Amino acid sequence: MEESFLWMDKYQPKSLKELDFNPTVKEILSSLAKKNDFPHLIFYGPEGAGKKTRIHAFLEEVYGPGVHKVNTEIRELKVNNSHIEFGITSSNYHIELCPSECENQDKVIIQKVIKETSSVSQLDPQTKKKFKVIVLLEVDNLTRDAQAALRRTMEKYSKTCRLIMSCNSLTKIIPPIR
Repeated sequence: MEESFLWMDKYQPKSLKELDFNPTVKEILSSLAKKNDFPHLIFYGPEGAGKKTRIHAFLEEVYGPGVHKVNTEIRELKVNNSHIEFGITSSNYHIELCPSECENQDKVIIQKVIKETSSVSQLDPQTKKKFKVIVLLEVDNLTRDAQAALRRTMEKYSKTCRLIMSCNSLTKIIPPIR
């Protein structure tokens, strides 16, 4: 039986070597991936510029092809008397989510998910990286409270997780995160 893919998914670059636009950024990411550690990162640019593609290619360079073996699920958090549902995509090495989809509950999502992820050790003991990666999409759409919580959480859990953030505009992100 023939599998059906979107054209974009079938031909999307999967590794940094396959990316042929902006070779300077490709070189920087390639050198970061070879180190045992890297800082929190922000990828920014207009919609459709390839931020997510570049993030996934970087993660493959860091962890190998296992990052493409993902599981997508809807999670639910109980906050006071209400429930918040949000989508999360994860592999053994990273999780990916868009907390801004939860509007005024984005702060809770950030605090709970980062705390939960950072408390779990890496599933592959052979990996050189002792931290998990959290990919946050549309960070520029987070509320100010959520961005302040993100800043505190980034500092608190920097030993056990790294954040890779994606946004369309840096101007909407508070200076301490930038």
